[in-house]
Amino acid sequence: MKDLKGIKGKFYIASLIEEGEHEHQDFKFAISDARKIARSISAFANNDGGRLLVGVKDNGVIAGVRNEEDIYVVEQAAEMYCRPSQKIRVTAFKTEADKVVFRIEIDRAERRPVVVLEANGVSHAYYRVKDENILAPDLLVRAWMAAAESDGCVISLSDAERCLLGMMEQGPTALEDFMLSAHVSRATAEDMVIRLHSMNLLDFHYDGKGFRLSSANDAMQE
Repeated sequence: MKDLKGIKGKFYIASLIEEGEHEHQDFKFAISDARKIARSISAFANNDGGRLLVGVKDNGVIAGVRNEEDIYVVEQAAEMYCRPSQKIRVTAFKTEADKVVFRIEIDRAERRPVVVLEANGVSHAYYRVKDENILAPDLLVRAWMAAAESDGCVISLSDAERCLLGMMEQGPTALEDFMLSAHVSRATAEDMVIRLHSMNLLDFHYDGKGFRLSSANDAMQE
């Protein structure tokens, strides 16, 4: 049985709330839909991890957890609706006026993509961008799947792949710009992107409108 009474954390929770919602933090006033929470878990796990603060309104006001059963809905989301299932860590904090806030921590997935089993039987992967959970593009999902099966070894590169690496050294690159520069089809370009990602040479950069291609070294420095 979890200890849901809460440890003292008034100032700690206040400091987290002051950060606002961002790439690694989301506020949840209440928990009612396990699949909706699974999308948040998927989005954090497919990025670099994050946390949910349950009992906090979108505007940062602490309402407190209204139903202790909320935590079991979150566990259901992580175990039943996420594939592969995800481990979460739950800590209850006692804040102002003895209101309890749950901090739910989600780690970056060891194996991506983490997908959500939707009600219509389709599986979708999500990704956290700023304060939103977005559908991960198909190319990104395919790249994750290839990387999960790869040993990461670099083998010989084609001239077109070297061209893409050179373009990314100048900054994040649109797939279409690479296609024009290398004179390759979209299908060929996407295969090269997936291959370079599986070699840990390429990553994906979100510029506010969409994903661009970037050097894996640049992504690690961000």
